[in-house]
Amino acid sequence: MKLKNLLLSTLFALALVSCNSSKTVLPYFTDIIDIPEGTLPVIDYMPIIQPDDELFISVTSEFPEASAIYNLPATNPAKRDALVSQTSARSLTYIVDSKGDINFPILGKLHVAGMTTEQLKDELYTLIRKDVKDPVINVQMVNFTVVVAGEVKQPQTIKVERNRISVIDALAKAGDLTEYGERSNVLVIREEDGIRTYAHLDLNDSKTLTSPYFYLKQNDYVYVAPNKVRQSNSKYNQNNAYKLSLTSTIVSTVSVIASLVIAFTR
Repeated sequence: MKLKNLLLSTLFALALVSCNSSKTVLPYFTDIIDIPEGTLPVIDYMPIIQPDDELFISVTSEFPEASAIYNLPATNPAKRDALVSQTSARSLTYIVDSKGDINFPILGKLHVAGMTTEQLKDELYTLIRKDVKDPVINVQMVNFTVVVAGEVKQPQTIKVERNRISVIDALAKAGDLTEYGERSNVLVIREEDGIRTYAHLDLNDSKTLTSPYFYLKQNDYVYVAPNKVRQSNSKYNQNNAYKLSLTSTIVSTVSVIASLVIAFTR
């Protein structure tokens, strides 16, 4: 009887998994998968500098001694001149304060929040070229990281080296979705100006390409939800573990009672 019940439970679980598996769609953008060719919208997106961002900024030129003062900490002129004589280019990182400003050598306080790195680069070029001929400005966002978790093969924090990264790029870096990842339910959580927002992206639908959450921003959190197969398997495993634990407890209890009965009988 016990063997029969076990076999019936196993067959039921397999049937449940089989029914649910037909509902899982593995490919991306299934609405255009059978269309040979076409056009898709392109979003012109660049990350925006925000308070607490960390920026890497360097200034170089054909005449290193002229641009060196823009790579040094703000200090008194005598000390600055001594530092210039020791190095021709020193890169610095700048933390954007709560007001959206940075304190840049020579130029003083600059409001950078709301700019892209390209816009800040152009602004610095305009200001510095008054004193330095043909300066070369490099601006990068140091803290551009996103977290990818859930049903992916390699959950991780990704450091973004380029100016932008899409949710597809981030998932690829995380090893792509597992077969248990729900393609129609990829959650992106974002925090801007003290407000946390989120969106659920359907990777089976090409309209996701036009979503403002398709391109990720610094510190975004991407979570891939498990599909029904994974959830069913998890519930089945939990139930089996509970039953096994309960059975073990009952057997142990019966064994103790039997031992006591035998002892008292003797």
